[in-house]
Amino acid sequence: MDFKDAILQLAEKIEKQMDTITTEEGTKNAFVMPMISALGYDVFNPFEVVPEMDCDLIKKKGEKIDYAIIKDEKPILLIECKHCKENLNLHNTQLQKYFVASNARFGVLTNGIEYRFYTDLDKSNIMDEKPFLIINMLNISDSDIEQLKKFHKSYYNESEILTTAEQLQILTSIKDIVANDFTTPSQEFVRYFVKATNDGHYNQSQVEKYTPILKRAISLYINEVISDRLNFAAKNQEEQTDTANTIQEEKKEEKLPEGVVSQDESTGIITTQEEIDAYNIIRSILRKNVDASKITYKDTKSYFVVSYNESSWYWICRISLKQYSKRICFPKDNYKSNEWFDLSSIDDIFNYSDKLIESLKTAIRE
Repeated sequence: MDFKDAILQLAEKIEKQMDTITTEEGTKNAFVMPMISALGYDVFNPFEVVPEMDCDLIKKKGEKIDYAIIKDEKPILLIECKHCKENLNLHNTQLQKYFVASNARFGVLTNGIEYRFYTDLDKSNIMDEKPFLIINMLNISDSDIEQLKKFHKSYYNESEILTTAEQLQILTSIKDIVANDFTTPSQEFVRYFVKATNDGHYNQSQVEKYTPILKRAISLYINEVISDRLNFAAKNQEEQTDTANTIQEEKKEEKLPEGVVSQDESTGIITTQEEIDAYNIIRSILRKNVDASKITYKDTKSYFVVSYNESSWYWICRISLKQYSKRICFPKDNYKSNEWFDLSSIDDIFNYSDKLIESLKTAIRE
């Protein structure tokens, strides 16, 4: 099993078991130790992994870090663990103390689900206040896995990770500034545009006048970029249709795995008969409220999406039908968040008829 498969398998295990873990020790055994193993370290080899390593260099005696990863007889990575239901924002100061007491360049604060990676870019041997990398195992991406892989025993390179950490830190800071100025433009940000459009001159009344206009301009530009990309994708799709049809014709005699309706090798998206059956159940529920032809679907690698009139933004529900974990998700607060519900089988979808109808009305209204 390669590294990516091991991480994805662990992510699926976490999603299935997280609600049954009741203690911090259970979190370590079920989630954190398998992660250390996935990174190539033998959790039972004291020359590679030291549990409860002493950090008595700090004032309070008896302080211990949950795990220390060892390389060349020196700690390279400290791991402080909390229960999987714990809010990590309440515990970063504890890891800071341990970091000072060791020569490790990296520290991890985790509840087995979220992993926050820290280093000492700002001041040597003093842990930075903000992590340079945050990985959530319930929403892990390919890029997250690539960053994790750098901590694997076979690929570990301290200088390379520090370079990446610095770049990620700068990237995150810039993204935060851009996000803030795009949402609520600062006066300094607005002044730049006032001066750029008035030969370098500006006054306060112009800044106040430009602020709402700038917000609108940013919104219009973002929408245009999105529209252009969608149109470009649609054009490419049309150009590829003939080729795709030819490929489909060539492969139509090839037998698909049992239970699979379609399989796209280029994207890795597999649509199962169970997903289509779930979609038909949803259509049967909603056809009393809208023309059934308006209830459409799109399959992705993460989940199966049911939408209104092929909308990319205003979806009705999302479905995840894994072998040991079946769930349905509905949007909340006008798509600002969402909520997942477990299903014992797709027949349980009928129990959420009211939520489906409510989501449909929201999608139509939007």
